[in-house]
Formats: sequence, structure tokens, C-alpha cells
Amino acid sequence: MSRWPIAALTLGLLLFLDALRVFLPSLITLYGQAGDTPPERLGLFAAFWFVLSFLAIPIARLIGPRAVLIGGAAGLAATRICLQATDGGDPQLYLSAASVTTGLLFLYGSARTLPRAAAPVGIALGLALSGLLQLALDHMDLIWRDGPLPWLPAVLLPAAFLWSVLRVEPAQDGAPTAMWFLLGPALFLAGQYLGPGSASAAEWSGSTSEPVAAASVAALGVACLSLVPFAIAPLLAGAPVAVYRVLFPAGLLLGVFSPVAGLAQATLLAAGLGGCLGLAALNPGRRRPGAALLGGTLLFLVATFAYYASYDADLGFPNTVVPPVVGVAVALTALSGFRHRHGGPLIPAPAVRLPVLVSGTLAGLLLPPIVVAGLTWRTLPATQTVEGTEFTLVAYNIRMGYGLAGTLDLDRIAAWARSVRPDVVLLSEVDRGWLLNGGHDDLDRIARGLGMRYYFAPAADRLWGDALLTNLPVTSVRSHPLGHHGHPTGAQAQATVLSVGGREVGVLNTHLQATAGQAPEVAALAGQLGASRPVVLAGDLNITKEDPEMRVLEAAGFTDPLIALGDPPTSPAGNPVKRIDHVLVTAGVRVVEASVPRVPYSDHLPVVVRLRVG
Repeated sequence: MSRWPIAALTLGLLLFLDALRVFLPSLITLYGQAGDTPPERLGLFAAFWFVLSFLAIPIARLIGPRAVLIGGAAGLAATRICLQATDGGDPQLYLSAASVTTGLLFLYGSARTLPRAAAPVGIALGLALSGLLQLALDHMDLIWRDGPLPWLPAVLLPAAFLWSVLRVEPAQDGAPTAMWFLLGPALFLAGQYLGPGSASAAEWSGSTSEPVAAASVAALGVACLSLVPFAIAPLLAGAPVAVYRVLFPAGLLLGVFSPVAGLAQATLLAAGLGGCLGLAALNPGRRRPGAALLGGTLLFLVATFAYYASYDADLGFPNTVVPPVVGVAVALTALSGFRHRHGGPLIPAPAVRLPVLVSGTLAGLLLPPIVVAGLTWRTLPATQTVEGTEFTLVAYNIRMGYGLAGTLDLDRIAAWARSVRPDVVLLSEVDRGWLLNGGHDDLDRIARGLGMRYYFAPAADRLWGDALLTNLPVTSVRSHPLGHHGHPTGAQAQATVLSVGGREVGVLNTHLQATAGQAPEVAALAGQLGASRPVVLAGDLNITKEDPEMRVLEAAGFTDPLIALGDPPTSPAGNPVKRIDHVLVTAGVRVVEASVPRVPYSDHLPVVVRLRVG
């Protein structure tokens, strides 16, 4: 098997996934305004760029599939280089959209021209290397980095991609239809379960403990996808196919139906997904593989929006059913029309000796965790106390780290926050790996920039919620789910007890959604937390001082000291007219000073307060 088809597909997927990680969040932050834009409008805009790629079918009839392959590759490489030069705004939105479309044209050409044995290996390596590269970059893709250094790989990678594409010759034994259809569902499942952005999320779900310095479970799962060449090797050598027809789909289904996220789930998903790709490559059917590829990517888009749109609208079904349904579709597709049983190898391949297979498999099992551990290992910051009874608190809705220009501003958020020298940072809309937002771990990146410990509180699902960052002594921390009250997006209240100058202070960190129903719940939690200590309630409460929900919180003993300190508005960040981000206090805590800095790193402005206890 020639190395050029594998290289072309692997590098092409790297660039295509880069484009997706820019295009999907740009939909939310540039084309739309998060929950204020109807999800169907966002979906139609995204679908336009996916459906546009179906023009590849008539174009291929006119100029041939290899011309579509080369033309799509040239467009993908060019738009990726241009994206490096953008600084957000509409150029970022439309360049990333064009990059997705040209990437689909390249993949269509690949489905029509690449050899059968190259397809599953190239897809698996592309997914695995994309995840490991993002992990090596510490959750900040090259596209979001400033300076001249990111330009070197941003140019060399597309150049290497184009070189490998030009060396590809059309094959007579292309991969079957089922194989190419599975690419879209594989992208969805890898983004849902195996993205490096979901680092430690499984450990954090509902956690009351301090963060641990450990390798990302999800990233380890991505790395395991590199095992697929070894999984396919026995099939190519004529091993009993029936065994793998049971093991690989069963592993995948066990992974997607697992109620607990963790290392076992990631491993089952990665191995099962890679194995199903290999099984589908042995399917003898080959009718319209290019159209099947485009259909599979449409399924990716539909599944993505079905899952995430449920947080803005009631779709009539829980979004938790979407990944299992896609997993079942992958398993069935891998087995559909499969006729090769016990005969010789369907794909001509050299014999694979047992020592080579065993050593290769062991290397694939051991090297990924070692690499991932080396990339993610860190020590915890030391606990620090403050002299006296004053401390500085920041409350900030970071909108998943995307600023007003639509750029990922995690490092800018951390640098600004560090400049005000906070003791406690409360964050809302923290994303720890949502595929829709690019799969980044906002919390880990910001915490590292601040040199702080963090405590994550899931709200919508295990990857999206609120967080508290501090190096002060923490006595206890617990996340309390709040009722939905007819609102599709989940909410929680994170109750923490800190020690400030030897005195206990309760901090209640929340982001209210259904304010009328959730405000009384938060008031009740504050009563429990403040039974023997003063309490600070802070976050994006989505209410103003005139709203009846504020009367509920005042009845629970809270006052709004920022009214006397200028009552600065916080929303929207570009032209603030109202204050919906608050720091409320009970007796025993006094606000010494407060400010609302005009920083462009979210659609909200942060609130910075200096508090005195006692």
C-alpha cells in the first residue's frame, strides 16, 4: 500500500478538523448570538455550506474525481493559510465556512480515488493525530495564536498536504460505500467522547475534590485510535473475521451506552470505532462512495445540532439519545452487506507475523498513555492564605472563551484576570470540550494561566457549566443542580466554603436560566450555607435590580452593594446597558471597592470586587 494516499487523507483530515473547530463556534459567536439566535437559523446556515459540497457530484462527471480531489485540496490548503491571517469577524466566519466546503470536496475526491486499504488507516490516524496535536498545543489551536511562530506549521502543513495529494494515483480497488459513509458518524462520536478538550471531565462530574494532575482520559481514548492499523492487520491477513464482527461493534456499543465516563469507556469507544471502520473497509459493496461520504457528513451535522440545539429549544426528545443512536448506526453500517467470512484476505497484503503484530499492538497500547501523560502532567499550585480579612473576587461569564471578535481569547482572559490579582475567580459558561465550540478545555487553560486550582460544576452536561478558581484554603465545595422550570438549559449552584484570614466565608456561584423558579432555590441554598457564616452570591444571574427575583434574594438576606458604587452595567459587553452579573452579600461581608472593566473577551463584562469579612 502506497504511503501517499494515507498521508493525503491523514493531513487532509487534520486541516478539515481545524476548519470545523473554527466554523462551528463562529456560527454561535459571529453569525448568531448564542441563545438569542433561533437554532433552526444557525442550522440552516451551517447546512448550506455542507449541502454546497454536493456540487462535487456533477463536477466530477465533467472533469473527473481526481480533479475534484486536487481542487478541493487546493481550496482547503488556501483557506487554512488565509484563516491564520484573520483576526475574527466576518472574514473568519466565511473563510472557515469555505474551508469546510472545500474540505468536503477533497474528501469526496478521496472516496472516489483512494485505495481500499488506505481509507480506514488514514481516517483513524487523522482523528488520532488531530486530538493529540490539540492536546500538545494545550487547548489552543494554532489559528488562535498570535505572532510569527504559528505561521510556520500553518504553511508547512498545507504544503505537505498538497504534495501528498499530487502524488496520489487513482486506485482500482477503492474503499466501499459503507466505509466512507462512516466518516461523518465517526467524526461526531470522536468529538463527543474522545476530544482532548474534555480533559478530566469524567473525574470532575459532580466532584467535590481538588483537581488531580493526571492524563486526560478522553485524550487517551483519541490516542488509542492509532491502534486501528493493528486492528485491521489480522483482517487483511485472513484471520477469522467473524470474531471481529462481534468484538468491534460490541465494544463501540458498550462505550456509547456506558452510564459512566472514564478510561474504560474511552478505550472501548476508540477501539470499537476504529474496528468498525476496518470492518466497513472489508465490505465488498462499492456504489456511489462519494455520495455516501457527503451523506455521512450531513448526518454529522444533523447529529451535532440535534444534540446542542436542545439547550436552546425543546426538541421533544432528550439529547442524550443522540450519541447512542449514532453509535448503533455505526455498528449496523459496519456489518451491513458483509459477506467475507473465512476465506483468504479480501485485500492483498503481506503476511503479518505474530511477533510483529503483538509488538505493534503493545506499542500502540503503551505509547499513547505515555505521550498523553507527558503532555498533560502538572503539579497543583500550593494553597495560599491572605493576610487580614480582605480578598479580591472576580465574577465573569466568559461565553466559552470567545470574545466579541469571535476569537478564542482564553489566554487574554487569564492575562487580564491575573492583572487584577484575584483571590477567587468565578466563571460562568465554562466549556470543557463541547464539539460545537471547538473541543477546548477553557477551564484548564485559564487556570494554568492564573496559576490557580479549579473546581468545576457541570450544568448543561458533564462538559459545560460553572467553575470556581482559588488557591485559598477550601473547606468544602458541592454543586447543587437547579430545577429546569421549563427552560432547556440546565443550571446549578456551586456552594463553597473558603477560609479568609482564619474566618469562613460561603461562596455561592451560579448562572441562572429559569430565573423565576431558580431564584427561590438559590435563596434556600444560601440559607443553608449561611447558617453559621456570611455568604457571597455571585455570577450571571440574568436579572436586574428591578426584577421580582431580586426581591426574593433580598428576602434571603442579600444586599446589592454595587448600586452605591455606581451601579455599573455589564451587558452586552460592546454597549452595556444593564447589570445582570452580580456580587450580592449577606451581613458579615462588606464590599470595599468594585469595578466593571471594559474588556472585549466575552459578550458580558466582568465584575471585580474587593471584599472585607467581619
